[in-house]
Amino acid sequence: MKKLTGSLLVSFLLLAGLGTALSQEKSGGMMGPPPVLVVYREVLKPGKMGMTHEKTESAFVQAYAKAKWPTHYFAVDSLSGHPRSLFFVGYESFAAWEKDMLATQKDHVLAAALDRAGVADGDLLSEAEGLVFAFNPKYSLRPTVDIAHMRYFEIEVFHVRPGHHNEWEEAVKLVMAAYEKMPDVHWDTFGTVYGGEDESYAIFTPLKSLAEVDKAFAQGKEFETNMGEEGMRKLRELERSAIASSSSQLFQFNPRMSYPPDAWIKADPDFWKPKMAAAPKKSEKEPTKQ
Repeated sequence: MKKLTGSLLVSFLLLAGLGTALSQEKSGGMMGPPPVLVVYREVLKPGKMGMTHEKTESAFVQAYAKAKWPTHYFAVDSLSGHPRSLFFVGYESFAAWEKDMLATQKDHVLAAALDRAGVADGDLLSEAEGLVFAFNPKYSLRPTVDIAHMRYFEIEVFHVRPGHHNEWEEAVKLVMAAYEKMPDVHWDTFGTVYGGEDESYAIFTPLKSLAEVDKAFAQGKEFETNMGEEGMRKLRELERSAIASSSSQLFQFNPRMSYPPDAWIKADPDFWKPKMAAAPKKSEKEPTKQ
């Protein structure tokens, strides 16, 4: 199924909705997407992922926690592609983002702590960049999810050919119409505002477990039935016309590099506030180093 029509079909086949860190909380712990999403991307030097990166990132978390900073974020680590980490921060508006930046600059103690953490973290990085997205409800389906209990993200990015926006939009409408008949499918789409190509979109899939990927592939037949033979043919044509390039990657949530809101910690404390393992006690019979 993953080879059936190429990247456009695959992205929507596997989508299951994004509720990001700073999104609005709904009833029952459900989260909706923020209007503005800021993503920081760090590409690690070989051998610098894992505990090495977690150690430097913990300095940022500790600085924000000490300052009792109201803006939260969470991190994911790559399971495919280049070794990298992504950090997600959501805002109600661009004005809210500006307010947060200015407040950080005015808090000299926090700013100094972040500068020190940045120097140590920078030694591990081969590349870093910031991307800014705006939520696109028109291209999203059932966006509210229980993000606090998710463990993985599949992130698919599409670059639309210049002058082919209409074909892209038509393709999205076709896919959405087919999936509206499948109540357990949902996704969120964000359009790039700054840091990306002229017209590009990021689509996020939060997953409780990787078994959900297996389930998504199994839904392929139902999708084909809903689309119909003519709809599938049309979708392939639109994809070839509209999409310049695309990529699909898998990431795992990392609570040790995250500064989650209290609601998330309350919802799943074992995950979002992991206890550090106690150092093993030295056995009396164990020889000591001379």
